[in-house]
Amino acid sequence: MSEVSLMPPAAMHLLLPLFLHFGLVVCLYAGLTWARLVVVRRGEAATNDFARADGDPPLSARLQRNLANQFEAPVFAWIAAILLILTADVTVWDVAAAWVFLVGRLLHTAVQCGGDDGALRGRVFTINFLGILWLMAHAFLSVSGVL
Repeated sequence: MSEVSLMPPAAMHLLLPLFLHFGLVVCLYAGLTWARLVVVRRGEAATNDFARADGDPPLSARLQRNLANQFEAPVFAWIAAILLILTADVTVWDVAAAWVFLVGRLLHTAVQCGGDDGALRGRVFTINFLGILWLMAHAFLSVSGVL
């Protein structure tokens, strides 16, 4: 019995780095949960402190902020991917841009969670943002019928 793929290979290649980004989000949720448990046990915060955006002490604040970042610009990568798949216009350049996006997100997370170098954080953010720009531009051209 042969399996029938529901999606063309190009679409699957485009989605793989985006699903791996979801894996990063899962890891950040686990890390944030652990960090919050630690700060509560140390007496540095109470559980109701986390109801406020500024309620996290330093150990968990970096993770909380980075996790929030995962739901800002990256949403556009998903929107673009869905549009490109729906228009059946996924190219090797889109797949490359999705991988650039993922690498940039991983680097951004490492820099944001690991230190206070805002300039470096801005530079590594540019990496994933370039991937998003490519994907959104190609999705726009694809949907608008320009291509």
